[in-house]
Amino acid sequence: MVLLQCCSELSLRLSSIIPDRETVIGLLCHFGMIYARDLFFFLLLILFSCYMQSNRHTIILMQTSQYRATRTFMDFDSISQAMDGICGLYERKLKEINPAIRNLSYDISDLYNFIDGLADLSALVYDHSIQAYLPYDRQWIKHKTLHHLKKLAH
Repeated sequence: MVLLQCCSELSLRLSSIIPDRETVIGLLCHFGMIYARDLFFFLLLILFSCYMQSNRHTIILMQTSQYRATRTFMDFDSISQAMDGICGLYERKLKEINPAIRNLSYDISDLYNFIDGLADLSALVYDHSIQAYLPYDRQWIKHKTLHHLKKLAH
């Protein structure tokens, strides 16, 4: 029941971005769904949750050496883009070290060594449910980069 109330509240907030909401509900009712409106809002909540998970603003905080002057940050529209950014940093470093090699390759242990070699690395990821940023450490970033690269490989 609480879930259905949440779905109903969510639908009020999202009604401006969902086209023909009443038409979809009408079709569900037409096909004999007794709780079609509640089902629709439940599905809407799931879709909205998936959208929010994929679009979570992410700030990467890093320090490349022990010197405070090397502190910097990068911000991205999603966790996936942030992991791309970290991989891109490593790939640019590889190109600097090996300018004559056209096609560079690396494995996850090389990327992990790069991440571990940074003086500091952390992430702040926006959580829409609490409207605040949650901090994550280097291990979380390593896990997410592995997951991201596996998704790219498929």
